[in-house]
Amino acid sequence: MTQTAIPFLFMRGGTSRGPYFNRADLPEDRETLAEVLSSAVGAGNPRNIDGLGGGNAVTTKVAMLSVSEDPDADIDYFFAQVAVEDRLVDFAPTCGNILVGVGPAAIEMGLVPATGDVTRIRIRAVNTGALVEAEVQTPGGHVAYDGDTAIDGVPGTAAPVPLNFMEVVGSRTGKLFPTGQPTDVIDGIEVSCVDVAMPMMMARASDLGITGYESQTELDENTALFARIEALRLEAGKRMGFGDVTKSVVPKVGLIAPPAQGGNMAARYFMPWTAHPTLAVTGSQCLAACALAPGTVAKGVAEVPETSPAVFRIEHPMGLMDVRVQFQNGDNGFAFVSAGVTRTARLLARGEVMVPRHIWAG
Repeated sequence: MTQTAIPFLFMRGGTSRGPYFNRADLPEDRETLAEVLSSAVGAGNPRNIDGLGGGNAVTTKVAMLSVSEDPDADIDYFFAQVAVEDRLVDFAPTCGNILVGVGPAAIEMGLVPATGDVTRIRIRAVNTGALVEAEVQTPGGHVAYDGDTAIDGVPGTAAPVPLNFMEVVGSRTGKLFPTGQPTDVIDGIEVSCVDVAMPMMMARASDLGITGYESQTELDENTALFARIEALRLEAGKRMGFGDVTKSVVPKVGLIAPPAQGGNMAARYFMPWTAHPTLAVTGSQCLAACALAPGTVAKGVAEVPETSPAVFRIEHPMGLMDVRVQFQNGDNGFAFVSAGVTRTARLLARGEVMVPRHIWAG
């Protein structure tokens, strides 16, 4: 036999999709694991023609699940961002959209039991240490995918999967503002480096010569914009304490603009070498925190709710995303307390993905 068969679920989580594996079915060492995931996805080709990927960074994501040994969690969620055109795998970030499918996948894999009509699953994001509670619809002891919840960027409706994120501030750096201040100037451009759920560098879209209302296609075709963003991001990565981020997707990038469709703010999210077709779940929380915190580049751009809790609506290329936020802004200063979103997921396929035996013999 020239190939190794690995069981997997193929799921859409939010506006992303990819294979979900039981961590025990994969190699332990990172180098071999990276090769296996690259092969499974078909990394190294713009169409991912020899694997499961879809030729876009939102369709080359991987989730690996295991029963958690953390007393505060039920499931460990280990995420991998596989590159599209290069055989590279980044284990540093997490993904909130793929996380939407973790609860349903854990039940489908038999890692956790369904308990009643709604099963609450505590998930630990291995990459960042974040804790998230997912609420999965499980009437009759089975995951329900049909429902009336719609999210922009996904056709039709499905069952809701509320996610409640805990301890999101300082996900990688331990600080809301990793550089020590809400605004920095890099090469003449004001940026805010914020670490909430996902470390990000944010700037005003107008300062980089765009409106902030462009489509994904228009952004991806703007090579000069990406060159400018990357130069700023590399310096921001150093200032945030990440060192050389040339081959890392962290920090991500957000360009913001005043709302134009009834939201609180418009944003274009970069992953970072392509534009996101909608908006990342983790990135949405960081963008909301940036807008709410005083002294950031969002001052004068975002329409900020005065009371907490609130729903902060972010406009993206395919619609809006609502972020439930709790914050404090009083005599003791600003504090971002918690965030939550409601997304949907769907099981698309199940089976075995094949990888060449010379990569891993199993």
